Amino acid sequence: METLIMHPKSKEQLVALKALAKAWKISVETKESPYDPDFVAMVKKAEKRGNYKEIDDKDVWGSLNLK
Repeated sequence: METLIMHPKSKEQLVALKALAKAWKISVETKESPYDPDFVAMVKKAEKRGNYKEIDDKDVWGSLNLK
């Protein structure tokens, strides 16, 4: 059987999904993010502002204009 991975955007969505799964007798596995919530918020805020630089993993130095 397939595995479904969901990414709720708020605690309320997570609670609703868990309640729905419980009502339908579907087992649920949750994992905590390995990242600090403050770090995640900082990255998301920078992404919204467009204040970030994408790095090409095949040419890191070139991506940073350091060649």
